[in-house]
Amino acid sequence: MLGKRRGIMSEGLKEEIAKELGFYDVVQKEGWGGIRAKDAGNMVKRAIEMAQQNLLNK
Repeated sequence: MLGKRRGIMSEGLKEEIAKELGFYDVVQKEGWGGIRAKDAGNMVKRAIEMAQQNLLNK
């Protein structure tokens, strides 16, 4: 039996970024598997930017 893969980003953070980038409606209708690869890439890029900014502010 395979264990469920644990994500690095919390569900709340993913939702926040999806809303910011304008594709949260797709997530609500189709789940995370329904987003385009480009949107997934942009989501990761935004999460990295947020993490870097967080480190600079500390």
